[in-house]
Parts: sequence; C-alpha cells; structure tokens
Amino acid sequence: MTSMKFDFYIRSKQDLIDAVRTFGIVPLFENSIPSFSVEEHVSPAVWFSDENEGVWEWKGPIIREAGCAYGKFFEKKAAFVSMEWFPDLANYRRDGYDFDARWDEGLAPHGDKFLYDLIEQNGPVLSKRLKKLGEYGKNARKGFDTSINRLQAQGYAVISDFVYEKDKYGRTYGWGVAEYATPEKLFDKRFTGAVYRREPEESRARLLSHLRELLPDAKEGALERFLR
Repeated sequence: MTSMKFDFYIRSKQDLIDAVRTFGIVPLFENSIPSFSVEEHVSPAVWFSDENEGVWEWKGPIIREAGCAYGKFFEKKAAFVSMEWFPDLANYRRDGYDFDARWDEGLAPHGDKFLYDLIEQNGPVLSKRLKKLGEYGKNARKGFDTSINRLQAQGYAVISDFVYEKDKYGRTYGWGVAEYATPEKLFDKRFTGAVYRREPEESRARLLSHLRELLPDAKEGALERFLR
C-alpha cells in the first residue's frame, strides 16, 4: 500500500490539483501542525510573484477543476477539502444539524441566521454583494466577518470562486473577490447525499484516522485540536 504521508511540491496549478485529489485535506497557510500546508510546500516563484501567475490566481480554477470545497475550515484559515472528505467534515462540525434545525434548537446566533439566509437565497454571491444586500458597513449592520467565518467553520458556507476586477483593456487586476454559496447549492447531490449518512462522531473518527495517516509524526492532541 502506497503511503499517504503529506509530502509534495507545488510548481504548477496541476501540482496543486493533484495534491488536493491525493491528500483530500490541504490547508493553504502554515498552521499549528508543522509542514501541513501549501505555503510550506510551494515554489517561491508561484507563491508571491509580480511576474508569474500563481497560487492566488489558481484558487478559483482549482475549486472548479478539482471539484473541491474551499474555505476557512481549520484554525480560521483557508483549506482545500476534496468531496471525499468534506461531507464528513461538515457533518462533524454541524453535529448532524442542517442550519434550520440548528436555528430551531437555539444553537445559532441571529447574525449567522441572517447571513446564512442571504447566502442560501442568493448564492453563489460575491462578498461585496452580500454586504450590500445585508446592509453591512461601518455605520450599519456589524458582524459580517464573524458570521461568515463561523458559517465556513461549521460547514454551512464555502467559497465557490474568486472574481477579479478588470481594467478598461479587459485585464484582471487586484485580489480576487470571494464568492460564497452553501455546499448544498454548490455541490448538489454529491454533498446532500453524503453529509448525514454517518453519525457525527463516526465522521470525526474517520477524519482523525485520515489525518494520522497524512501526518504520522504529529501528536494526537495536535490533530484533535486542529480538527475541532
């Protein structure tokens, strides 16, 4: 059996797509577990560069081409998660509740309910449009960042793409603007048919077992904290 130890090097978009498909859980940024991120396995030429297209420009295409989930899923930092593993992650983080059930049980704050409904009704939807629809702003509704981060961590929202502004010549510029959707809408039956098929603790055990295989040198407590 071939080892699944988390070990790769990114020089191209295809390298990163292959890593997502192979390892299933691929954090973008350095985090509490050493050597468990794209940032620590990438050529500087495609990490930050004014001359070459790189990881920042590839995020949207990778979401589409790899068919994976992307969002701030671990330690409030972004990660790619394949559809082999994302339903289990969402099931565990949701504790088996869809959002309406969570709200009915009094387990979600009003701000999260308000934003979730906007995403569910309008998604895929750009963050700047979400803020406009919800009247978020300095002198208006507060809490957008807190709610969108929590919805991603709990598996109720994902980043579905990044959209770039264009200049008068049709050239893209600046940082991509995140577009949000619910996993149910973005992935349809690939997600809805899998998310609640296990008990949440069974999903947690499956995820932990996978992380142990990827990261055999990591301490058990570190893996458990990372997954929480």
